[in-house]
Amino acid sequence: MERFEGQTVVVTGGSGGMGSSHVRGYHAEGANAVIAGRDDDAGRDLAARLGQRALSVHLDVTNEDDWTALVREVEDHFGPITILVNNAGIQNPAALVEHTELRAWEHTFGVNVTGQFLGIRAVAPSMRRGGGGSIVNVASTMAHVGTAFYAPYTASKWAVRGLTKTAALELGRDNIRVNSIHPGVVSTPLIHEPTVAGQPAIADLYSPDPFAIPRLAEPSDVTRLLLFITSQDASFATGSEFVLDAGLLLGPALRPESDIAA
Repeated sequence: MERFEGQTVVVTGGSGGMGSSHVRGYHAEGANAVIAGRDDDAGRDLAARLGQRALSVHLDVTNEDDWTALVREVEDHFGPITILVNNAGIQNPAALVEHTELRAWEHTFGVNVTGQFLGIRAVAPSMRRGGGGSIVNVASTMAHVGTAFYAPYTASKWAVRGLTKTAALELGRDNIRVNSIHPGVVSTPLIHEPTVAGQPAIADLYSPDPFAIPRLAEPSDVTRLLLFITSQDASFATGSEFVLDAGLLLGPALRPESDIAA
C-alpha cells in the first residue's frame, strides 16, 4: 500500500518549482493531489499530465473567498482534506529597510503569512471532519537569521514559525499535526531569476561552496522530507521545525584535508 493512498493533499503554489515537485511526489504515492494556485493554465496542464486523482483549483492565497471555494470543491470531488502544504510564497525586491516600500512589505506578508493563516483556518474544519490531518508551512532558513536587503521576506518567515507553533497547540487534540519546513537555497525560478529587472538573482549571492554539502537543493530534496513529515512515520512530530539547508546555518564547513595541505 502506498503511503498516501486515499488521502487528499492540497499544495498551494502547486504548479511552481517546488510546488509541482510536491504534487508529483504525493500523487506518485497514491494521494488525491490538488494543485492550488493562480496560474490556472499551468495547474490544468499538470493535472492533465498526472491524470486520475489530480485536480487543479484556482487559489489566490490572500483571498478568503478563494479558500472557502477551494475547500468546497475539493470536498465535493475527493472528500475531506487530509494534508495541507502551505507552499505558496514570494520574495521581496532587494532593498534596505529604509528604502523598502510599504506595499512591498504588505504584499510579502500577505502571501507568506496571511496566506498560510487563511489556509489553516479554512482547511482545519475539513480535516476535523475527516478525523485529523497534517499541515506543513513552508518557511525558510531566513526564519533563523537576519538577512540584509530582505526584511519583508525574513520577517514574514519568522512570523510563520510563530503561526506554526500556535496552530500546533490549538489543533493537536483534533489529531491535526502542524509543522514547518525550512529549506535553504533551492534550485527554482524564485532563486535563479531576479525578483525585479536589474537586480541579481538570489542564486548569484549564495554560493554553495562553503556548505557542508556543497550544492544547491533540488525541489525533490524538499519533497522527500515533506513526504516524511506528513506520513505516519512522523506521527509524533508537531510544532517542529525541519531545517534542510546543506549546513548553511552552521557556517563555513571545514575544507577537505587535501585543500588545507595545499
